[in-house]
Amino acid sequence: MPRSTSPGQTPDAAVAGESADSTRQRIVAAAKEEFARHGIAGARVDRIAKQARTSKERVYAYFRSKEALYAHVAERETTALVEATQLDPADLPGYAGILFDHFAARPDHYRLITWGRLELAESAGNTASRLQDTIAGKLDKLRDAQCTGLLDPVWDPVDILALINQIAMTWAAQPEIAAAAADQAVDPSITARRAALVTAVERMFPRPD
Repeated sequence: MPRSTSPGQTPDAAVAGESADSTRQRIVAAAKEEFARHGIAGARVDRIAKQARTSKERVYAYFRSKEALYAHVAERETTALVEATQLDPADLPGYAGILFDHFAARPDHYRLITWGRLELAESAGNTASRLQDTIAGKLDKLRDAQCTGLLDPVWDPVDILALINQIAMTWAAQPEIAAAAADQAVDPSITARRAALVTAVERMFPRPD
C-alpha cells in the first residue's frame, strides 16, 4: 500500500545521511529496468527498492504509487525520445535512421512505452499529452514541406508519419525476427538492418534534389 511522508517531513529528511537526489536517481533507474522487463502490473516495488538499495517506504516517500512512479519514468523516456528524434521534413530517410538508432541503443525504451500503451491506455496523462503535442508539431512540419514542394502532396501527413515510425521501429517491435536475422540474414549486422529501412523510406519519400 502506498506510503507517504509524515506531516512536515520531506523525502530529504527521510534519507538522513544520504543524498536525496542520489536515492531518487537510483529508484528511477531501477524502476525503468523493472517496468521495461515486467510491465506495470507485473512490476514489484520491493524489487525496485532492492535494486535501488533502499526501502519500499523510501520509494513511496518520493512517489505516491507504482503508477505514479511509472508515469515519471515514462515522461523522462518520452522527453529523451522527443529530444533525440527531431524531424527534418527534407530528410525523412535520415529521420527514420535516427529513430532506429534511438531504439537500437535503448531497447528498454520501446518495451517501457509499449507496456504503458497496453496497461494505461485510458490514463496516460502528461506523457500522452506531450506525445500528442510532438506529433502535432511533426505533422505541421510535413504539411509545410508539402506546401513548399519538398514532399509529394498526394500523401496525407499522418500516413507519412505513421509509416515512417512503423518502418523505423520494425526491429524493436519484432525481436524474434531480429534474432532470426542474426543467423539467416545475408548480412546479419545492425548496419545492414539500418540501411534497409533507410532505403525503404528513401524510396517512398525521396530526399529533394
